[in-house]
Amino acid sequence: MKFRKLTVVLLSCIMVFAFAACGSKTTEETTEETTSDGGVLMMATTTSTEDTGLLDYLKPLFKDDTGIDLQWTAVGTGEALKMGEDGQVDVVLVHAKSSEDEFVENGYGVERFPVMYNDFVIVGPADPIAKTDDVTAVFTAISEQQLPFVSRGDDSGTDKKEKKIWEELGIDPTTNPNYIESGDGMGATLTMANEKNAYCLTDRGTWLKQSKDSENDYVIDIVCEGAPQLLNQYGVIAVSPEKYPDVNNEAANKFIEWITSEKVQKLIGEYGADEYGQALFTPNAGTDN
Repeated sequence: MKFRKLTVVLLSCIMVFAFAACGSKTTEETTEETTSDGGVLMMATTTSTEDTGLLDYLKPLFKDDTGIDLQWTAVGTGEALKMGEDGQVDVVLVHAKSSEDEFVENGYGVERFPVMYNDFVIVGPADPIAKTDDVTAVFTAISEQQLPFVSRGDDSGTDKKEKKIWEELGIDPTTNPNYIESGDGMGATLTMANEKNAYCLTDRGTWLKQSKDSENDYVIDIVCEGAPQLLNQYGVIAVSPEKYPDVNNEAANKFIEWITSEKVQKLIGEYGADEYGQALFTPNAGTDN
């Protein structure tokens, strides 16, 4: 009996210490989790930020610095802004300034901040269009000679830029029987243009990565670059918490502060330089662009 009682006492002590240790560990883990897990930030963005690999590069760095897990949907700028208008995301990173300004003016976004830029280029076969910086001459030749042209046709920032050029020239591109709309992202559109030996408007970053990393050889190349109207500016906007109280506005503000910081701007300015011979984006946070 005495042995049995002693055994019970010893087991009780062991259980008490075990629970105490377990409780201590749980508290420690919870504290660590609270400080390291900053939740999830949902972003709608353009396909070029994904196709260039920039977001995959920045995601773990943002997680390390803030504890926030950045998740995104890459679509055309028009659709990305629509996701913001519907309160489906916390922040948008896109490249169509007039549409971005309208997004803010209509109360869907808090404030627009410039982040970076690259430029658009026209790619296609070297014949019959010789390399130039004259966008008007290239688009006019494509229309008049009914040369093959692949458009994204998806209301993306690139599509908006292309349509604006046609509109300013007073040209209806659909009168060209060889004008095709892919309805797809930049990478897929470039692949189609290459397969059809057609002309295409693309951002330079996606072109550099796609043409170098693709398993298929590219028969098309840059035929027009350097024109002022081909500037491609990106901006970031937090979705309005007044309109959508459930958005993660705190995380959105942290992301905006982070991506426009001197440290991250430097990283953006270096991204791709070693692999592609030039950076895919030029940082310009704090400017009026």
